[in-house]
Amino acid sequence: MLALLFFSLILAFVIAFCFKFLKADGISRCCQKHVKREEIEDKVIWITGASRGIGEVLAKQLANLGAKLIISARNEVELQRVKKQLTGKHAPDEVMILPLDLTRGEEYLEEAVQKAESLFDGAGVDYVFHNAAYERPKSMALDVTEESLKVSYAGKESLISVMHATFDVNVLGPISLTRLLTPHMLKRGRGHFVVMSSAAGKAPAPGQAVYSASKFAVNGYFHTLRSEGIKVTVVCPGPVKTSTSSEASTSGQKGSSEKRVSSERCAELTIIAASHGLKEAWISYQPVLAVMYLVQYMPTVGYWLMDKIGEKRVAAAAQKGNTYSMSLLFGKKKAS
Repeated sequence: MLALLFFSLILAFVIAFCFKFLKADGISRCCQKHVKREEIEDKVIWITGASRGIGEVLAKQLANLGAKLIISARNEVELQRVKKQLTGKHAPDEVMILPLDLTRGEEYLEEAVQKAESLFDGAGVDYVFHNAAYERPKSMALDVTEESLKVSYAGKESLISVMHATFDVNVLGPISLTRLLTPHMLKRGRGHFVVMSSAAGKAPAPGQAVYSASKFAVNGYFHTLRSEGIKVTVVCPGPVKTSTSSEASTSGQKGSSEKRVSSERCAELTIIAASHGLKEAWISYQPVLAVMYLVQYMPTVGYWLMDKIGEKRVAAAAQKGNTYSMSLLFGKKKAS
């Protein structure tokens, strides 16, 4: 009788866990549900990519929590727009705008770091939210070329290859900024990097080979940095709905039936993870979250699954369809 009762309790626990997992919109490797406000209030927080999307929402939520903000992006006009919308203990009047282009090299980034460190009477930066990112529309890996992209900064235009832009913005820029800022943090004895990576940095992402490669690189660098004594939280969102972009893995697609976490919820979970000092946080609905778990803990199964849906996912993206649908598992594979 006791054995039956014990079995029933275990079964009930498993069913409850599975139900919660299937309904989850974020897994942060813990059960934290609320922000530790004392870890955010009055802290100097530098957000890159703050002119739109998740970065803009992060700025709004952090301002409401009483943070002293430095907001950065290439577009200063958009940063001014964001600043006017911020409210909080130090917003909008004390919010600092620092235009930033992560592709412009180390000498330029050194000047940006010195400027950031001098703000708020030289208080120094407590947190950096590495949120700036670049991604092109989904395509097969072999279709990615060295086509040129026109970028503008401070009224000047220049050409840069798509692959170089992806790695400059997603990898090399954040690494350089981190390396230049870390000595200041170590000298003060405090500092925390919050890195907006992606589910595409944890599992294969058919149609996003270069973007995925950049996010795997980011994860490798910042997890290693943390192992060397620097405080780091790596955040890996799946598909996120924003109001400004239409193709990136952290953006929404008009007319698509894809189920995406809202940018507000993504920002909220990111701040919770950072304030509790989590090493890594996953933010997504199903089935992306399940795929991340499979690749992490049952890689043979996870990779088989991604191999099975890969070409069909790229085809769905080309037709502006649902690239996260379970139906991709059961459709016919494209003939080779």
